[in-house]
This record gives sequence, structure tokens and C-alpha cells, in this order.
Amino acid sequence: YHSSSRMVNVQREITLRAIELLLLPPDRGASFILDIGCGSGLSGQVLEEQGHVWVGCDVSRDMLQVAKERMEDSMEPQNSKKDDAMNQENSDEDNSNDDDDDDDDDDDDDEPTPSTGDLLHHDMGTGLPFRPATFDACISISALQWLCYSNSAAQSPKRRLIRFFSSLYSVLKKSARAVLQFYPETAEQAVLISECATAVGFGGGIVVDYPNSAKAKKHYLVLSCDRTSKKQLPQALIDEQVDHVQVAASNRSGKKKEKPIRKKKGGIKTKEWIVHKKETQ
Repeated sequence: YHSSSRMVNVQREITLRAIELLLLPPDRGASFILDIGCGSGLSGQVLEEQGHVWVGCDVSRDMLQVAKERMEDSMEPQNSKKDDAMNQENSDEDNSNDDDDDDDDDDDDDEPTPSTGDLLHHDMGTGLPFRPATFDACISISALQWLCYSNSAAQSPKRRLIRFFSSLYSVLKKSARAVLQFYPETAEQAVLISECATAVGFGGGIVVDYPNSAKAKKHYLVLSCDRTSKKQLPQALIDEQVDHVQVAASNRSGKKKEKPIRKKKGGIKTKEWIVHKKETQ
């Protein structure tokens, strides 16, 4: 997954879209962002490129190891540049004498830049282990749907979702937003996730990008800790039409679509058809 250039590009695009949907104040500068289900660190790398400080958590130790190696590798080009500078410096000393001050300046310019991220092994379904009001924002890429499945008979998807959203609401600042991209297997899963989020105090809804495209369609759960906020959901990216699904599921209709009553083959009228005809006359 993390070695596929196509998947890396898709992950990058989704992360950039999630950051866009956070609607972070442009004058704030760096934000402290929680990355839930950070996996191999692809989304964290994008957060760094955007100038943010982040903490990523994931249930897979193997994926976290890949993320750790990725963070270490991101420093290697800087070290390589430093080695090249030192080799050039030695070559220059053989040909001419340079000032020590110039050498010091070169060394300072080639110092590696440390990562602004940190990693934590944790199962988000057990709740988030951070202090209240810690983070300015939260993103999650392709992870939330896994809470809808049970690994054992003792696990309840709804209880895990409630526990997760309750802890997320706590660790975010009151002005914070969260954007969680996920792949619901069914419409019922999307409704369950939305209802659990609103049950703990979140406002917001689901933004569906490219709703008419089987490949490009993406679901983003956009949440705000301030339910009194008058901000509307961000506009979805569309192909032909916008598809917004509000968190509040009260508008859903429980009525089933009635099937038209048809005649039997050969023109023989059924009892249901006769009763329906009488009622409509």
C-alpha cells in the first residue's frame, strides 16, 4: 500500500482535501493536529508539508514502524547534502584556503530538519488517551469504517463508536473541527457513524465528493465541537450534482417504496389488482 505510487497519490489528495475541509484560520500558522489511523505516515507527511505539528495514532505496530522509518528517511536528503558539502569543503582545502566562517555557515545551512510529528500505538475504539482540549483539529484517512466491525462477540460497533467520538469531543478544543474520511460499506453504516457523532455533542454532517463517480466518490465526516455555529457544511466537489447527507437523521423516511401492482400474464387480473382498482375509483 505505502509503496504504490498510485495509492500514495490518492492518500495525498484525500489528506489535502481533509485539511481544506478543516477551514483552519489562515492567520493561525501551525496547528496541533491529531491524525487518527495514521498508518504508514503518508497523511502526517502532508501535514508537515503544510507546516503543522501532529500526533498520529494507529492500531498496527507494523504500520507505525513504516511511519517511523518514513520520518527518519525524510531527514536523509539533508544529511546527504551535508556530506556533499563536507566533500566539497575538503576538495576546496586542497586547492585553496577558505575562511572558517564560511565553513561554519555551510554547516548551519545543511543541518537536518527534525520531523514535527509523533507516533502512538493505540486502538481508537477504546477511546483516545489525551488530555482535554489538547488539539486544534483532527483528521482521519480511511480508518473510521473499521469501527463498524467486531473482532469478537464482546465488541459492539455502536459502543466503540460512541466511546471514540466521546473521547474525540473531549480532546479537541471548543473551536476545533474534525474531518474523518471513510468508506462506508452500506448506507446504514454511514447513518450509524453520523448518529453516534451527533449523540456525543458534535455538529456537522457528511460531505460526499463526486457522488456520481464509482471510483472518485469520497465520504468526509465534517464535525464541529460548536453545535451553535452558523457555518454551513463546506461544498462538496461535484461532477453533476452536490450530495450532502446531514448528521441529523431525523429527515430520513421509514416508508418503503410501493411496487406497482401488475396484472398477471395473459390479461388475468389478480385479487390485489382488483382491490387496488376499486380503491382508486
